[in-house]
Amino acid sequence: MSTPRSRTPRSRPLRIGPRAAAALLLVTLIGIAAFGWPLLADRQSGFAHAQDAPWLFAALLPLLVGVVVATIADDGMDAKAVAMLGVLAAVGAALRPLGAGTGGLEPMFFLLVLSGRVLGPGFGFVLGGVTMFASALLTGGVGPWMPFQMLAMGWFSLGAGLLPGPDRIRGRAELAMLALYGFLGSFAYGTIMNLQGWVILQGTHPQGISFTPGDPLPANLVRFLAFCLATSVGWDLGRAALTVVLTLTLGATLLKALRRATRKAAFDAPVTFDPGAGSAQPPPHERGTVGHGG
Repeated sequence: MSTPRSRTPRSRPLRIGPRAAAALLLVTLIGIAAFGWPLLADRQSGFAHAQDAPWLFAALLPLLVGVVVATIADDGMDAKAVAMLGVLAAVGAALRPLGAGTGGLEPMFFLLVLSGRVLGPGFGFVLGGVTMFASALLTGGVGPWMPFQMLAMGWFSLGAGLLPGPDRIRGRAELAMLALYGFLGSFAYGTIMNLQGWVILQGTHPQGISFTPGDPLPANLVRFLAFCLATSVGWDLGRAALTVVLTLTLGATLLKALRRATRKAAFDAPVTFDPGAGSAQPPPHERGTVGHGG
């Protein structure tokens, strides 16, 4: 009679508890307001993303820490997960200079897609923000755009963690899904960042694609679409194409490595303490002799 094989436990994404979900929702609402408020401002509001960026950054950093603390409090992230967060952020920050500035080729995007997929949306959001912060320090890319990049990259990685079927969709189907998400997400990231830059650069482009403060929202959105088509489609296409190629060629290997590391780290394993583990015990050959005359 053959002995059944023991199944290797599958890695599971870090779960989001209620406190972490509330922190993520708060960050998202602040981010949406930060990106979109100039579209609703009147001509006399004195809007300027260059002026609101320090305030956004000051709010974003403690909120990112709050997401981590809330996840730890909800038993979703321990010291091993924080260590993995640091390693992946360092790798992503090192990858960004390899392609940034060359037709939009940014290899860090594929790493964040796969990391968010394996480790979950909460981990992915924090990883995206921390990676962009570290890469900005590494490349000297610190400016009013940096907090907006942190938010946009956090949303990009969070979305990968929200994709369906982490326990069911594997193999080629999973790689195809991640490649499609990376393709669309790369364009979404570029579009969101265009909104921030478009407002700052108002008046420097032709009237048909320039932001006009105080104009009706539909009119500005039409000009924004024309701005994206005229200035950034090629850049975003390069980023999207590279993300697809890297996901399809290296994705299976990296997914396997991330899942193996997650299983070994056992993030969701409960920590238990044995109160009798440190108490003195008689040697086996003397146990049971007390009270029987030695």
